[in-house]
Amino acid sequence: MKFTLSWLKEHLQTDATLERVTDTLTAIGLEVEEVADPAEDLKAFTVGHVVEATPHPDADRLTVCRVDTGAEVVQVVCGAPNARAGMKGVFAPEGTHIPGTGLDLKATKIRGVDSRGMLCSEREMMLSDEHEGIIELADDAPVGAPFAEVAGLDDPVIEIAITPNRQDCLGVSGIARDLAAAGLGTARTPVPEAIPGTFESSVGVSLDFPADAAEACPVFVGRLIKGVTNGPSPAWLQQRLRAVGLRPISTLVDITNYITMDRGRPLHVYDVAKLSGTISARLGKSGEKFLALDGDEYEVDEEMCVIADDSGVLGLGGIIGGETTGCTETTTDVFVEAAFFDPIRTAMTGRRLGIESDARYRFERGVDPAFVVPGMEFATAMILELCGGEASELVIAGAPPIEERSIAFDSSRVASLAGVDVPPDDGAEILTRLGFQVSELKGTKMTVAIPSWRRDVGGPADLVEEVARVYGYDRIEAVNLPRVDAVARPTLTALQCRARAARRRLAAEGLHEVVTFSFMPAGVARLFGGTDALALQNPISSELDAMRPSMLPNLAAAALRNANRGFKAIALFEIGPQYADDTPAGQSLVAAGLRFGSTGRRHWQGGADPVSAYDAKGDALAALAAVGAPVDKLQVTEDAPGWYHPGRSAVLRLGPKNPLAQFGELHPRVLAALDLKGPAVGFEVFLENVPEPRRRETARAAFAASDLPAVDRDFAFVVNRDIRAGDLLRAVAGADKQHITDVTLFDVYAGDGLADDQKSLAVSVRLAPKDKTFLDEEIEAIAEKIVAAAEKATGARLRG
Repeated sequence: MKFTLSWLKEHLQTDATLERVTDTLTAIGLEVEEVADPAEDLKAFTVGHVVEATPHPDADRLTVCRVDTGAEVVQVVCGAPNARAGMKGVFAPEGTHIPGTGLDLKATKIRGVDSRGMLCSEREMMLSDEHEGIIELADDAPVGAPFAEVAGLDDPVIEIAITPNRQDCLGVSGIARDLAAAGLGTARTPVPEAIPGTFESSVGVSLDFPADAAEACPVFVGRLIKGVTNGPSPAWLQQRLRAVGLRPISTLVDITNYITMDRGRPLHVYDVAKLSGTISARLGKSGEKFLALDGDEYEVDEEMCVIADDSGVLGLGGIIGGETTGCTETTTDVFVEAAFFDPIRTAMTGRRLGIESDARYRFERGVDPAFVVPGMEFATAMILELCGGEASELVIAGAPPIEERSIAFDSSRVASLAGVDVPPDDGAEILTRLGFQVSELKGTKMTVAIPSWRRDVGGPADLVEEVARVYGYDRIEAVNLPRVDAVARPTLTALQCRARAARRRLAAEGLHEVVTFSFMPAGVARLFGGTDALALQNPISSELDAMRPSMLPNLAAAALRNANRGFKAIALFEIGPQYADDTPAGQSLVAAGLRFGSTGRRHWQGGADPVSAYDAKGDALAALAAVGAPVDKLQVTEDAPGWYHPGRSAVLRLGPKNPLAQFGELHPRVLAALDLKGPAVGFEVFLENVPEPRRRETARAAFAASDLPAVDRDFAFVVNRDIRAGDLLRAVAGADKQHITDVTLFDVYAGDGLADDQKSLAVSVRLAPKDKTFLDEEIEAIAEKIVAAAEKATGARLRG
């Protein structure tokens, strides 16, 4: 938000210096970003008097001027057709930087004649695009005086940063109100007076919305003004707009831009001769288009609020008008619009079409709904004063959405929330100066009515902020935090510790961590169990329109990008949330990984070893072991979800209702949809499903090492084909927990010598003695326990 110091002082009666104004602005939360002083930039330019002007001896279009600068008389060669003796213009001495052209002046010869400076045009001074002649100043302009002072360009421009919640300060009058509340002066913004109309408007207005979209534009106010003269606006108005970065266009347009910046009230004017029938605010229709004032054509849809007449769309409500009904120098009758547009719909429309405008910037933050009619009266007064004409009666459709709001406030909360003790009377006075109405003040308790322009105030904490910022953040006493001598307690939760442990272990397994979006295309999400509940209403991209039900698709996309760059062995993992539905319970923390292509290991048959489901299983088990899951007690089931390959995938469970992980090869259908050509395996570890340990270990168990030799014994069991190897291994390991330290499956056989429904599982068992070496009888006794346990659990028998 930009404004000049003199503009501010039209709304604020104060003798404060520029420095004090800027310091106060920052102190009350309106941070000053920049202060530009045109007088400093233009200090080299002075008023020059042309005492003599003669034709150039060698150039018909050049004039040799002798210019009195107040300090000396210098010779200047000028090409302007209006250069003549006796005139006063803007003189730039040698060494001056010309802002409009970027040139640095130096003494030179032009066609053999010395020239020691320049007489400047408006374009060279960046005042306009005019460059046919040099600037002509008034005859009474003092020679040698700074041009900025003579032309009124010595007004500092202040730019402040406006946070989204301070929509009330998007007008100079609102900024003045805040400064007055901070004790910098007295606010003196006049209330616009009602201007009676002398005839009925021939242009009507209407609101044509369905009941569920009535909030798009609850009020529309219009007024016909006939007999206006629309030409260049007065110099003071043009100068004020240029100072804040706006280009003057015509008086009518400049008035609307001025009121937007002065009162934060966007308006629009239509050329009545270009209108057709009643002006209506309604929702757009599919296929409708209009040519906007920025020169681009836009297509609207059924969710956008448009302004239209019988011929079609004229503009987007609260964002931008149309070129077809714009005012020109030939305009004689105008229709002025003042309305209120829904902030959310305005923001969504502007974002969807990529339109940035001063009107959108204000409407999407929320303008004052109570200033719709006064804003119209203000615009009418300026148009009648600067353009002449005759105003009609107001035409109004709807009513402003003014909501009476009040808050029960206890001023003692200022001390508890802001850390500064403000007396109740002082707090009430601050709120009153800010425009709030305070009543029923009893002790520290009061009732505060919220003004219509403060949409951001919704509760007592907001009032605390208002009191504290105006009272002064610098008056909050700095207090040292109490020193804590005890050892701080751990701050990470158990789940955060698990995520850290899983991250370290998966990195140690050779996987590279990536961080991807929590979004993905809806079509891909459906392949991984996604539903319509995960669709985003306002996606950041059309390709990221659903929350991820699994991290594997994003990992696959990252793998594909790396594969396209020549990488053969790709191993990636990510730890983060994924979403089963749109409820809080549907979010879960998962460690997911994907291996694609080859493992990077050489195969004994030649070439690279392709990835397999066992690689994913190893990664999943490693992550589970790192987070403290009882991996020796897990059950393996073959009910992995549909994005895994049947028969080449499994689920690791701790009981039938608690899946800890799932892994396997990705289904060929999924690989084709993801454009992956080659084997890919993945895993998903559900960190939240890992049970907490029954007791917290305070120290590691004592290291037990034995110098007694261990004994390895191999067993080949014949079992039915539907028996899982894991069930057999658990049965063998539990046969003698005192001496059996490791059980490993090393062979699976089916074929000759066995029935069609049988297979052979060969396991290696390591036996570790405790006090003395084993006797043969002791080994045989343990072996019998192993065979008995295997037979009881799985029906296994030793292979003959």
